[in-house]
Amino acid sequence: MIEYIWKRLLQSVVTLFIIVTAVFLLLRLLPEEGYLGAAADKMTPEQQEIYLTNLGLRDPILVQLGNFYIDLLRGDFGKSITYRTDVPVMDIISDKIMYSLTFGVAAVIVSILIGVPLGILMAQFKGRWLDRLGTGYIVFIVAVPSMVYFLLIQVYITDFFNLPMLFDEDRPITWVLPLISLSLGPIASYAMWMRRYMVDELNKDYIKLARAKGVKERTIMFRHVLRNAFIPLSQYLPATILLTITGSIYIESLYSIPGMGGLLVDAIQRQDNPLVQALVLIFSSLGIIGLFLGDVLMALVDPRIKFGKGESVR
Repeated sequence: MIEYIWKRLLQSVVTLFIIVTAVFLLLRLLPEEGYLGAAADKMTPEQQEIYLTNLGLRDPILVQLGNFYIDLLRGDFGKSITYRTDVPVMDIISDKIMYSLTFGVAAVIVSILIGVPLGILMAQFKGRWLDRLGTGYIVFIVAVPSMVYFLLIQVYITDFFNLPMLFDEDRPITWVLPLISLSLGPIASYAMWMRRYMVDELNKDYIKLARAKGVKERTIMFRHVLRNAFIPLSQYLPATILLTITGSIYIESLYSIPGMGGLLVDAIQRQDNPLVQALVLIFSSLGIIGLFLGDVLMALVDPRIKFGKGESVR
């Protein structure tokens, strides 16, 4: 298992390196106005050229990439150009993390407490009204674009329950709609996968044998089916949790939450390339870390998992 984890870690590092390099190169293809900011209109072409040279943007691309990695290893993501001029990017992001973290953790708790039990109940009552109702909810969430039901929630639920539409950190009631919106997708995901894996387990021969021997249904469901169904589900939990914690770009913009998601939208609109670059790298890194932790968790709950030529059982 140790070898498996090390190989997965190496894969994750290589993947992260490719993503970081791709993000860097793509941003270098964007218009240079994103590095000049609002001062571009006040500069002569000569001054703009000097400014870009001082930033290192006139160096060969491989030299720029090398310098970028050196700064990255030092934890230096550069300074904001237009969002908050000359303020270190990480100082700006650190002010936003707690908003995304608070909503993300709350949404994860709500999603797990509702989604996993819902999937279990759907598997237990397969084909009955509860299963059909849950399946209808999952199909709706998966099939309908998220912005549609987010807007429906904001327009109709706001009026029906008299809830505020925009976020205010001093009024906890304004947290309700963003939390609901952020939880809808993960709830459907947890319920769908839990139901699927439990139904697969319920159809296996060892379950039929246990029933034939007179083992209680409750014992079969919780000691065998649920335990084995959690193994494949565990692979997706860390990634889903980390991505939920970082917040939804659209939800934070929709409810005016000053988190990392809304910050990314604002940075793109302002063409603040260093800030965009840092945020994209953070989101990408968290996604890769989540996948890696999912692989590790899956290997821990199922030691039979291996990673190697001719021996992989995944």
